[in-house]
Parts: sequence; structure tokens; C-alpha cells
Amino acid sequence: MQLNPAEISELIKSRIEGLGASADIRNQGTVVSVADGIVRIHGLSDVMQGEMLEFPATKDGAATFGLALNLERDSVGAVILGEYEHIAEGDTVKCTGRILEVPVGPELIGRVVNALGQPIDGKGPINAKMTDVIEKVAPGVIARKSVDQPMQTGLKSIDSMVPIGRGQRELILGDRQTGKTTLAIDTIINQAGTGVVCVYVAIGQKKSSAAAVIDILRQRGAMQYTIVVVASPDGPPAIRYLAPYAGAAIAESFMYEGRDTLVVFDDLTKHADAYRELSLLLRRPPGREAYPGDMFYAHARLLERSSRLSSAHGGGSLTALPIAEMQRGNLATYIPTNLISICDGQIVLDTELFNRGVRPAVDVGRSVSRVAGAAQPPAMRVAAGRLRLELSQFEEVARFARFGTEVDDVTWRQIRRGERIRMALTQTRHDPRSLAAQVVLLTAVTDGHADDVALDQMGRFESELVTQFEREHPSLFYAINQEGALPEGFAAAVAQSVATARAIIGLSNGGVRR
Repeated sequence: MQLNPAEISELIKSRIEGLGASADIRNQGTVVSVADGIVRIHGLSDVMQGEMLEFPATKDGAATFGLALNLERDSVGAVILGEYEHIAEGDTVKCTGRILEVPVGPELIGRVVNALGQPIDGKGPINAKMTDVIEKVAPGVIARKSVDQPMQTGLKSIDSMVPIGRGQRELILGDRQTGKTTLAIDTIINQAGTGVVCVYVAIGQKKSSAAAVIDILRQRGAMQYTIVVVASPDGPPAIRYLAPYAGAAIAESFMYEGRDTLVVFDDLTKHADAYRELSLLLRRPPGREAYPGDMFYAHARLLERSSRLSSAHGGGSLTALPIAEMQRGNLATYIPTNLISICDGQIVLDTELFNRGVRPAVDVGRSVSRVAGAAQPPAMRVAAGRLRLELSQFEEVARFARFGTEVDDVTWRQIRRGERIRMALTQTRHDPRSLAAQVVLLTAVTDGHADDVALDQMGRFESELVTQFEREHPSLFYAINQEGALPEGFAAAVAQSVATARAIIGLSNGGVRR
């Protein structure tokens, strides 16, 4: 049977209309149940993992979106991003074909936003010109470059013994109230004038704690180059889960423009708890400590995005400082062990040291940077060459001395020097030091110039030494900060400034006696 052109056109039209109806059916679904922000949907045959779903709008017309997380045989499990009380069984849900996006770009600098990139600082809308997906494949090996540029923290104990490089993932571990957030905030404050864009992500922090951090950043002028992402503990668990990915996306946008960025995740323990809550509500089978089976992957795909790009790809970098909480100093629990295996090293803060007044309370024996001297300025590498060894030896012999064990003169001198090294590394919070100031002090202390300085005078000795060196040798001080190397005549200049500082605090140039 032969069809005429009119019949052929009518047949094609009917087929196309049928395809359109079929596509509509596959891209639309019906709410089966809703509870605790979790929605079960029947249909949505073409939905993608992590795709944004459009739900009925609220009474005031505000759009409502969700995130598809569970793709099952007969239903889709999704989490609502925002209010869900107006959603009921039988409501229609539509696929959007888009992965969740957040605004990115320089318009966000100095602002406080939520995990969806919406401003929450009362300063009006953010007119960002670009958006980017929160989930992105990490740069490949070919696109990366080895980490060899320092990310100075301004903290003597970190920059000297656990150096951080641009593009590194350095985990910060410690019990509650041991200075983990303070360490990260000091690192942000120290980036003033370096061109580094900082992103601080507060995950599940109390609103008062997040407000205190923002206030400190504003007081120190750090908000001029910082973006703060806040996910409050009273918000939906989905928002706390998405917050670090949103922070990484915001930082990545600067990295791909060739800029250096620093992102702090504070903290990933609460992020893991939020993901566990979501997974249990979605009825995923629980694994170790009731966390979902892909808990490791959730953190790995986040932290792998930190890198330093090669010059062919712009040369930018993203340095990550994830924070995790320990219980009684136990490194062997699930989340800390996961994160240690993902990161390029860890800074462990010890509760006993913290209670003894050591700030920051860095446990030298358990802290490590796998980048190490490759990302350390040559001047610091020389000044801190013997530091870790002398401090470790001091900790060993000091344990015997605490029990009243009699020690010989050599051991006694080692203890005295170790005590002064420990005191020299102690630092008040929110007071980062320049590279030159750190190098001058560490050189003087490790060379024994402070062995006879009373412990309660070490702070004054440090202040006078650095002040005198900067005043007497400004060109050397400037050269160390700018070039990172020890200029000619540095040792003699330190000796001269040491003599001046000792005279000011009332010490002679004689040696230490028992």
C-alpha cells in the first residue's frame, strides 16, 4: 500500500507528538510520601544522580527545589532544599536536567552566603555574573603541577615543622576546644597582601561561633579577600551536606582563573554526621558506625579537587584545610582515618599541650606534611633544620625529668633548650608572624642564644629581638620576606641583634650555668 505525501506528514506528526508525551512522562513524577525533608517520588525515569528537581512552589510563589540522591527500581529518593511543609502526596515533580549550581566569581568576595550561594549577611543581593556546578571532576594528573610554593600560616610551629604548600590537602585534627578553628582562621588572616582568595565553610557550627569567626575576620581586614559559607545546625541536613561542595566550587572558579585559593572546611566530622542522617532517612543500608558505605567517596571526591594546576592550565591552586574532631586524641576512629588517607598530611593538636598553655598545641610526633621542605622557603628550611629533632628529643628526656630522675649536665642543657624552643613556638591567637620574624627567632633559639633566658622572659626576648633586627637590618628583613632566602651576613646580623635584645632585658652575654 502506497501512502500519499499528506498521509506521510500526518503519520510523522502523530509519532512526534507521541514521543513528546512519552518524554513528558519520563521527566515527570508524583510524590508518594514526604517526611523530614525526604520525598519519595514515583516516575522520573530519566532522572540523574544529583539532579535538581522542581517541586510545587510555596504559597508566596517561591520556587522549591530538591536533589535526587536515591535512584531505585520503582521510586526516586530526594531531599528538599528548603521548606517542604507545603509539599503533599500526589504533587507533580519535574526534572530540570541541571546539576545543582551556585553563583561564583569576584562578586562573592567579602560576603556571607548559605550553601546555595544566597546572601545571608543583610547586604543585599549578589549580582554574580557566573554560576558553576557544585560537583565537578577533580583535575587530572596531566593538568596538575607538583606542590612547591609555600602557603605561609604565620604560625611558627606550623611553618617550621609542618609546612603547607599551595595546592596541598592538610588535615587539622584535635579534640573539642583545642584550637582547630583558630589555627585555620590565623592562616586566613596571614594571607593579607598575598593575593590568595580564602573561602571559610562553617558546617554545622553554632550561629554564635560562626558570627564570632566572621567578626574576627572583619576586625583583621580579612573579609576583603574572604568568602564565608555558613550551614547552620538548625537547617536541613541536606544544606550541611552540600556546604563543603559549594565552598569548593566557589574556590575552584578562582583557581581556574589562575589565582591561588585557600578553602577551610570546618568541620568534616559534622559534614559526615549530616550525610549519615540523610542516608538513614533515605533508608540506605548503614555501614561502619552507621555511616553510609560511600562515606569515604563523599570526602575523597571533595578533597581531590584541591590541586595546583600547571602553567598550561592557568597555574592556579586550591589549598584545602579540612578540620575533623577526635575523641580523646584517638586517631583510629572512622572519619579521622578516612581523612588521613585522603590528605597529604595532618596537624594533630594535643589536649595535654593545650591545657599546659602551649598554643598552638601541635603534637610534633603525630603531625606530618608529606610535601615537607618542597614547599618551604629556603630561609625557613635552614632555620628549622634541627628544630623537629631537638624538640622530639626534649619531649623524651623531659618525661624522665618529671619523675625527679637525676640527669647529667648534657641532658639538663638539652631540657633547658627544649623548654625555650617550646616557649618560642608558643603564640597568641590571631597574631601571625612574618617569615623574617620567624626565621630570626628560630635561628637565635636553636643556636643557643636564649638558653639562659628565663621562661617568663621569652616573650619579651622574642619581641625585642625581632624589633631590633628589623630596625638595625631593615634590608635583610625585607629580603627574607620577599625572596625567602637567607641573605649574606645574616648570621652576624642575628648575633648583633641578640646582643642588643639581651642587653635590653638585662642579660649579659655569658653562657648558661647549672
